[in-house]
Amino acid sequence: MRSLAAIMVLITVVASPSARPSDLDKERRWAEQVVDSLLDGEAIYLNDGRNDFLAIETASAEPSGDKAAVIMHGTGVHPNWPTVVQPLRVGLTGSGWHTLSIQMPVLANEAKHEEYAAIYDWVPGRIDAAVAHLRQQGFAKVVLIAHSQGSTMTAYYFSQPHQPVDGFVAIGMSGGSGGGPMDALSRLRGIDVPMLDLYGSEDLPEVLASVEARAAQGGGPGRDYTQQRVEGADHFFEGEEEPLIEAVNAWLNTRY
Repeated sequence: MRSLAAIMVLITVVASPSARPSDLDKERRWAEQVVDSLLDGEAIYLNDGRNDFLAIETASAEPSGDKAAVIMHGTGVHPNWPTVVQPLRVGLTGSGWHTLSIQMPVLANEAKHEEYAAIYDWVPGRIDAAVAHLRQQGFAKVVLIAHSQGSTMTAYYFSQPHQPVDGFVAIGMSGGSGGGPMDALSRLRGIDVPMLDLYGSEDLPEVLASVEARAAQGGGPGRDYTQQRVEGADHFFEGEEEPLIEAVNAWLNTRY
């Protein structure tokens, strides 16, 4: 008969939100689709300490450059998503940035947004693996660029023990859910690297509703926090890809 302690451990593991894994079958399906259709960059696999995951590495137009960006997508999609992610991972290479777009943890298509809190424990390993890969190649400056829930995941990453990085670009970030892993707002004060908080004038209601609160938490004396609105852009910057790339490039160029 199992001891009471063993039973309690089992219950804790099963019940804990952090025990929920990424949907690896969905990740494999995305990987097959992405690799088969990839036109720019090279598909590689990194390991987060649990599993291998897909990343797309795209070399800078200036091979001798020392700047790299890890790019992270939003809810449930993949590292070559046609809105925001693909335009940035390719477009930034023309300005001297080597890019590495990574597969973030995902859930099944029917999962609700708030259910993603259960897989945030998978986030640090993914980003750490990406940053370590770039450092091993000799990149002195590594910036994290994330869209939508990817930016919330990245804010969570900054609250955990993590690889040193040099900046953070959050695109379409909401305040998140109060009190849990998805509470991005409460984590902004702890982010100690230069940060760009970029959003569209036609963004999602939850993004627009937290604009002032994000500025209050992220800004202040001695902090390098910039908030910028792109007029006419929606959450996915559809039709506004050039202003998106220009805004990110302009901010990066003033700091790196």
